[in-house]
Amino acid sequence: MLSRRAFVASALAAPAILRAKKTTDIRIEEIKFGYEDYLYRTPIKFGGTVVDKVTLINVDVVIKTASGKTQKGFGSMPLGNVWAFPSKVLKYEETLNAMKVLAVRINKITGAYKEFGHPVDINVALEHEYLKAADAVTRELKLAQPIPKLCALVTASPFDSAIADAFGKLHGRSSYATYGADLMTHDLSHYLSKDFKGEQLQPYVLTKPKPRMPLYHLVGAVDAITASDVAKPVGDGLPETLPEWIVYSGLTNIKIKLNGEDLKWDVDRVVAVERAAAETQKKRGVSQWVYSLDFNEKCPNIDYLMAFIRQVKEKVPAGFARVQYIEQPTKRDLKSDRANVMHQASKLLPVVIDESLTELDSLLLAREMGYTGVALKACKGQAQAVLMGAAAQKYKMFLCVQDLTCPGASLIHSAGLAAHVPGVAAIECNSRQYVPAANKGWDQRFPGIFNPRDGWVNTGQLDKLGLSAVA
Repeated sequence: MLSRRAFVASALAAPAILRAKKTTDIRIEEIKFGYEDYLYRTPIKFGGTVVDKVTLINVDVVIKTASGKTQKGFGSMPLGNVWAFPSKVLKYEETLNAMKVLAVRINKITGAYKEFGHPVDINVALEHEYLKAADAVTRELKLAQPIPKLCALVTASPFDSAIADAFGKLHGRSSYATYGADLMTHDLSHYLSKDFKGEQLQPYVLTKPKPRMPLYHLVGAVDAITASDVAKPVGDGLPETLPEWIVYSGLTNIKIKLNGEDLKWDVDRVVAVERAAAETQKKRGVSQWVYSLDFNEKCPNIDYLMAFIRQVKEKVPAGFARVQYIEQPTKRDLKSDRANVMHQASKLLPVVIDESLTELDSLLLAREMGYTGVALKACKGQAQAVLMGAAAQKYKMFLCVQDLTCPGASLIHSAGLAAHVPGVAAIECNSRQYVPAANKGWDQRFPGIFNPRDGWVNTGQLDKLGLSAVA
C-alpha cells in the first residue's frame, strides 16, 4: 500500500487523474482569508500549557463548474497553535506567526490550483503542496523547530471546509450528502487502501444529521471544581464551578484534562471530579453519567498510565466505571514511541489517538500498537476527517469528535462532523465555557448548539445546505 504522501506525489505527477470526469466537478475561482481575535473568559490548561486567547482564521471561496456555474463557500477554524505546534523553544507568538505566514502560502497554492474535481480530490492533491509550503516557511523564518504536519493540516482546514461548504450549496444539499458515487469519481481504495476496493464514502457518512447528541463538558486542568477553587470570580453570570455547570447545562458527559506528569495530582483530580459530580447528580436525581480522560500525550510511558488506572479504580471504583475512554496518553509521534503500546490498557476501555492521527498510516500504526479508537477533528480538514472516519468504522474502532474549543462557524463545522459520522456518541462545545464572546449571534441562530441546557446538543439543526454555517 502506498503511503498518503507517496499517493499524493504520484497523483500530482499524473494530473489527468484529477481532471474533470463529472459535470458536477468544480475548480477554485477565488479564495481569500482573514482573522478574528478573542480573549477567553477564563483560561484553559492542557498539555502543560495555559491558553487565554484564540485567533480564528476565516476563509471565503468561490468555486466554478465547467459550465460556468459559481457558488460561494465559507470556512472557519481556530489557529490552535499551542495544540498543533507545541514547542519548548518557540514562543506562542512565534508559532502563531508561523501559522499565519503558512496561511498566506496555502491561500496562494489553493487559489492557483485550477484542476477540476470533487473537494476530496482537491484536498488530496493539495495536501502535499501544503506540507512543502510548511517546510519552506520553516526555512524562511529560520524556526528552531520545524512546522509539524498536524500544524499544516490545522492551518489548511478552513480552506478545505470552505470548498466543501460551497460544493454542497452548489448541488443544493448538505456537504455531508456529497460523498456518493453520483458526485465522486473514485471509490475509497483511491484514497485509503485496497481494503476499500469498490466501497463508496457515503455509507460511512450520514446524509442527515443525528437529531441530538449528549454534550461533553470540559474540566480543564486549572478549572474550578468546587467554590473553594474559585480564587477570583469571573462574575459574568455564567457558571464558575463544576456543580454549577452540571445544573446549568444538565450535564451527563464530562471530559477531564489531566497533566500526565504528576500521578498523585492526576488521580486526585479524577477523585475530586467524581465526588463533586456524584453529589450534584444525586441532588438532580441522575444516576448515569460518563467521563472521558485526556492526557494530551503527557504520560511519560504506559507504566504511568497503568498505575493511574489502578489507583483510580482503588480510590473511586464507581468513578472509574464511568470512564468512557482515555485519549492520547503518550507521545503523538508513535513511530518514535513504539515501546509504549496500549494493549494492556485497551483491554479495560477504549484508548484513543488524537494528536497522532494525521493520515491512514498513523491510524494503522496505532491499531498495531494497541490503540482501539480515534478522535476525529474538523481542524484537520473536512476531507481527512471523513476519510479517517470511514477507516475507523471499517476497522471497528471507537470513534469520538473533539472540537479544539471551536467558536462560531468552526463549532458548526465540528458539530456537523460529529452529527454525520456513525458511531460518534457525544459532542464537545467548549467555546460556551471559554470564549462565549466569539459565539455572539451564532447562539441566537443555533441556541440548541451554542447553549444547550438539557445535556443534549440539538444537532438536528445542522440540516442546511453546505456545512450549515452560512446561508
